[in-house]
This record gives sequence, structure tokens and C-alpha cells, in this order.
Amino acid sequence: MQRICTALTLSIISIASGFLLAACEDGGGTTPTASGLKIGSLLPTTGDLASIGQQMAVSVPLLVETVNACGGVNGQPVTLVAVDDQTDPKAGAAGMTKLASVDKVAGVVGSFASSVSTAAVSIAAQNQVMLISPGSTSPVFTEKAQKGDFKGFWARTVPPDSYQGPALAQLATKKGFKRVSTVVINNDYGVGFEKAFVQAFEKLGGTVVNKKNPVRYDPKATTFETEATAAFAGKPDAVLGVFYVETGSLLLKSAYQQGLSKGVQVMLTDGMKSDEFPGQVGKGSDGKFIASGTIGTVPGSDGKALEAFKKLWQQKRGGSPGEFAPQSWDAAALLVLAAQAAKENTGPGIAKHIREVADGPGTEVTDVCEGLKLLQKGQDINYQGASGNVDVDANGDVIGVYDVWSVGDDGKIKVIDKVTPK
Repeated sequence: MQRICTALTLSIISIASGFLLAACEDGGGTTPTASGLKIGSLLPTTGDLASIGQQMAVSVPLLVETVNACGGVNGQPVTLVAVDDQTDPKAGAAGMTKLASVDKVAGVVGSFASSVSTAAVSIAAQNQVMLISPGSTSPVFTEKAQKGDFKGFWARTVPPDSYQGPALAQLATKKGFKRVSTVVINNDYGVGFEKAFVQAFEKLGGTVVNKKNPVRYDPKATTFETEATAAFAGKPDAVLGVFYVETGSLLLKSAYQQGLSKGVQVMLTDGMKSDEFPGQVGKGSDGKFIASGTIGTVPGSDGKALEAFKKLWQQKRGGSPGEFAPQSWDAAALLVLAAQAAKENTGPGIAKHIREVADGPGTEVTDVCEGLKLLQKGQDINYQGASGNVDVDANGDVIGVYDVWSVGDDGKIKVIDKVTPK
């Protein structure tokens, strides 16, 4: 945690406006001027998704730094308060309550885990704070949005698993897998993905061998022998694992140690797309990475602003942005652009103008500063993001492409293909 705190704090020191952000949950944030836009981030820098969340958490202050260097929003600097949700719904709910009630932010980038966003979104909606998730993919959010549960205070820059499930089913069919079993983390993400995959795979002629006895594990579990045995029973062609990095690595390691995974293809999803996971699963007696040959899907980034975002990241942070960093950048971008379009720094103002700046009839812009300048002149814009075109629909959803990734013998993850839901 200390490393990410330091990185975030150092990033904020360079903000042109000169204000200082305390980028840890205990630190809170500075008090902005009465009219200044104040936003928050609610992302996992510790816990089961920390290895991915830490990259996401850096994207938001990078956006704020960029915006403040070109004049801010509505004539004032933007202030950011960052909270670590610990990949835990209780911590996420507490963090969202703090951001809404104590820090009084107008919008929040978060969360990553669907279970945390589930805990946070009702608090956000109740307090009229716009919540934009860069990573929560559960289809449950679409269903609730259709019922009006969120009152317009919810959106996401990542497509729901109602798209990724069919995309992965297409990949499985393309690979010739006819009999697949599933094992998932028992929360909105895991169960929602499982449902979407099963429906799509069966429509394509496949069989889910454990459909009547699904394997779902407790997110707080630490041992997985029973779950691994059940998932790999009957030697299916492939096993679909819908996990988070820490627990998923333990389950795959357990399957290997019990001799269950030999000859069975392992398919994974976005929750496991972390450079650290092959090492966490470990190596076998032959010295090869146990995860070698694993394939999976992850929401890809193909936006018109992607190359510029990568270049900025290299200049400011070094290296390349990780998974979901583009989606986090775009979530923060939509918050500031919507506030400028509303000409007010409030949650209701942002919520009312999100779709206008994301999918409006105005001038296409890839540069956030250019978008802000056009909005200041009273012109309409259509923001084209780093992750994609972020055309947010009435339910707060976007449609995207998916990268197909695989783990090599050297333990490195490489994108090998793309797949889109039909």
C-alpha cells in the first residue's frame, strides 16, 4: 500500500494548480473552493484485485493533472480524493459513504469489483453522486438500471459480461471445446458471468457439464481443494474460471497439485488478466509455469485516444498502462466533461450530461482539454476515449471489443487475438 500511496502523492505534487492530494483512504483530500469540482476514486490498491487496481488508481490523478494544467473545469482546479476499497464490499461502502458525506464529491471513478460497486452505487445514488465504473462488468447493473434503481447516477466505461460471456463462448467453440465446466467466485461478477456464458455456449451447441451443480467459491476462502476437484471432475474439454487474481491463483495451483488440470484447457476472464498471476500460481516440477497455455478474454482498448494516452503515460509514469487503465482514464474524463457541459460542479449536473458528452451529436474529440474548451464556448462534443468510443446508453452501458490473451511458457501474458460478441 505504501508504494501506491507514494506514487499517487508524487503525481499530485506536479499538478499545475499546486494543490496537494492525500491519496490514501485515511488521508482524505483538500477542501476545494466553493465552486471547484471535487471528484473521488474508489479503486482496489489492496486485496484480491490489487495487482490490477493499482494501475487503475494511477490513471485518475493523471487525468486530473492533465485537466488542471489546461485550466480545470468551470474556471477552477479539480480536486481528487482517492480511497482504497480493499476489494471488499464493506470497505467500499464505507469509502463511498465517506466520499459522499464527508468529502462531498460530485462524482466517483469506481469501483473495479462488481461486488464493491453493488455496495457503493446505492449510496452514490442516494447522495446524488455520479458513479462511473471502469471495471465492474456484472450484467446485474444493466437489469437494475432498467428498473430505475440508480436514478441515472451510474455508468461504466467497460462493457457488461452479457457481452463478454458470449464472446468467450464463441472463443471456446472456435477452439473446438464441446464439454466445459465452470467454477466462479460467488458474487455478482462470478455468477453473472457464469449465467451469460452458459446461455451463449449452449446456444452454440456446447454442453456445460456441471450446469446443475455449479461450483461457486466464497470470496474470502483460502483453500480450494474441494472446488478444484468438483470443477475438473469428469475431464471436460475445458474449465472456465471466473476469478480474482489472489483466490484464482490458489485454486489453479490446487488443481495442479491434485493432478486435475493435466490435459484440460483452462479458460479465464478479465479478473485474472494480471502480469502477476502466472507467478502466483507458480511453477511445476518440470520448471514450467503451471498457468502456461491458459487462455482468456479481457475488455480491450481500441479508442481513438489510446495512442495519445499511452504516450502520455510513458512521459509521466514510464512504461505502459496496465489493464483497465484506459477505462479509468475515460471514466474520469466523462466526469469532468459532463461537469463542464452542465456548467455546474454537482452530481445531478454530471448525471444529466454524461450521455450528451459521451454519445452526443457534437464535434468528435479525443483530447480532454480540447473537449473542455469547446464546451466552454457552448459547443457540443462527442468524446472518443482511450478504451473506446464510450457511447454510454440509457442503462449506463457501453459496447466494446475483447482481447484474447494467453500465458506463454515463460510466464508472460500476450494478446493473441480479438473477439467480439455477436
